Amino acid sequence: MANGPFGGNKAAKPQRTPLQALVYWGTVLGVWGLIFVVAFFAVFASDLPDTSKLYDVKRQPSINYLDRSGALLAVRGSQYAPPVDIDALPKYVPAAFVAIEDRQFYHHLGFNPWGIIRSLAWNATHDGPQRGGSTITQQLARNLFLSPAQNYRRKAQELILAVWLELKFSKKQILALYMNRVYFGAGAYGIEAASQRYFNKPAKELTIGESALLAGMMKGPARYSPVSAKERAARRATIVLDEMVRIKAITAEERDEAFKTPVQVSATLANQRAQYFTDYIDAQVRSLVGEPTEDLVVETTLDLPIQVSAERAVKLGVEGHGAQGVQQAALVAIDGEGRIRAYVGGADYSDSQFDRATTARRQAGSAFKPFVYLTAMEAGRNPSVMVVDEPVKIGNWEPRNYTNKYLGPMTLQTGLAQSINTVAARLANEVGTSNVAATARRLGITSKIQLDPSMALGAVEVSPMEMAQAYAPFSNGGFLAKGYGIERIRTASGKVLYDHGVEKTARAAVIGSPALQYMNQMMREVVASGTGARAKVAGYDIAGKTGTTSDYKDAWFVGYTGGFVTAVWTGKDDNTPMKRVTGGGAPAEVWRTFMAAALPRLKATPIPGGVVEPPPVAPTDPIGDLINPTPTPEGPAAETPAGTTPPADQLPY
Repeated sequence: MANGPFGGNKAAKPQRTPLQALVYWGTVLGVWGLIFVVAFFAVFASDLPDTSKLYDVKRQPSINYLDRSGALLAVRGSQYAPPVDIDALPKYVPAAFVAIEDRQFYHHLGFNPWGIIRSLAWNATHDGPQRGGSTITQQLARNLFLSPAQNYRRKAQELILAVWLELKFSKKQILALYMNRVYFGAGAYGIEAASQRYFNKPAKELTIGESALLAGMMKGPARYSPVSAKERAARRATIVLDEMVRIKAITAEERDEAFKTPVQVSATLANQRAQYFTDYIDAQVRSLVGEPTEDLVVETTLDLPIQVSAERAVKLGVEGHGAQGVQQAALVAIDGEGRIRAYVGGADYSDSQFDRATTARRQAGSAFKPFVYLTAMEAGRNPSVMVVDEPVKIGNWEPRNYTNKYLGPMTLQTGLAQSINTVAARLANEVGTSNVAATARRLGITSKIQLDPSMALGAVEVSPMEMAQAYAPFSNGGFLAKGYGIERIRTASGKVLYDHGVEKTARAAVIGSPALQYMNQMMREVVASGTGARAKVAGYDIAGKTGTTSDYKDAWFVGYTGGFVTAVWTGKDDNTPMKRVTGGGAPAEVWRTFMAAALPRLKATPIPGGVVEPPPVAPTDPIGDLINPTPTPEGPAAETPAGTTPPADQLPY
């Protein structure tokens, strides 16, 4: 059979040897790999950030917050210390970070392919928090140059920059950069600042246990903080110590010795108080002096010993009434000048930073009634004026009492002390809800006040801060006392940037006589024999008002003595009902616990203004003892039948 191109058998194609096949396919894969790398860089390296300012540190000035006596409350802003020489540190300090963050640090070129594959596999098969798989070099690249956004483009750029760092710097230099720039929480950037802030010592003096604790925080500085999450931080530090043994950075004996040596966190950080208050005024600093360009010192109005008592009272109140559904509480105490002396925005700052003292708005319930009664006193009534507790209809609204019973004729003083709804509703209707709203605004309520008849019973959303400052005129002789927390702002070198005293003007009188004396007389009776009996503090002149809202969603007690007022709120963040918690219960108890501790330090005086005797009560009394029923500590003797919840317009407290 002929051979050739047009007939016969074709020549057999020569077979490649194994070596030739390896070279061939290696070349093919190399070409395609090169094409991929070029394409990868073309797509993701086109907008890489500028790396020329690698060593520039944009330092945010720190702000020291002091209480009214000069005691340190808190430090905010960033703290950078001079870069530490990694050779000056004990070898176990950098080893702790390598052990827990990147065991292959000394063996990869910026990224760990197996770590990336493991994290991708985990993320694809598990819900919840995602694993990153980033090396120390990748973390450094992200911290120095990139945003924290979680997307594939950012991750690709992180990988490119990590390789660039590995080609430009030695492993020791990369590790030093990482440890000097990473964030440790509490405003501390870098190992030296963290060591100073958490342990009050230079980084070169860190123990094995302290090093493990700091390294463990890299997974989440807030979540593993030795201040706010001690047990979680300790468990994480234990894992770090075990990993240090695994990579032979320390011996098992050194690990066991570290377990035996308790780590002592800085007392300043461990005992930080007034974090809600610091958040509250921190936001105000910039509006008063602009963005800080140097370290600042803020002198506040807060009284730290009183603040400690307030935080303790709130914590005990929430824990003690947890079975009744009390999950949160807030407390604001101000003096007669408006200075905030204690401020608690929640039961536990480490659990929730939401500030219920000023940010939350909750219905005031019957704690709003004093504005109704004050409006009536200013319109010519007095505590002895007779009214009738009976069914009333205002438009389509028919308010009812808590007990669904009516007591007939009584004085206005009894009506307020027993928080009778029909009396307050009729009174507001007679004097005008717009006038009641004007009274509340004049005294310090700044939230929106709706003018429907139900506003007389507290269908108005307010904050504890507003209620404290609105009751302050009752305590200080009738003067406006807008709450404030900053006395002075100065630079660390002493230059005064803001002084509240410079802007201080004459206080405006917002309640005159005899209305002021009448109101104090009636609100004393609330505590003496009415719904606020549990707020009594023996030996002190106390007045105030309880408040409870629809279905027991909110409970209040706002009370005062001479020149000092405290507002307490309890409830739930989700606005669901508590279990029959009234203002005369948990809030009054929190108030009493706090005031019993605070009043001796304040050297409190009686409520100013004396007593103005109103005209005598009419001599006839058709229903005798029903005028002044014997109250229980919670209010009227009659209770709502078990298993029922009165509507909003029946709650008197």
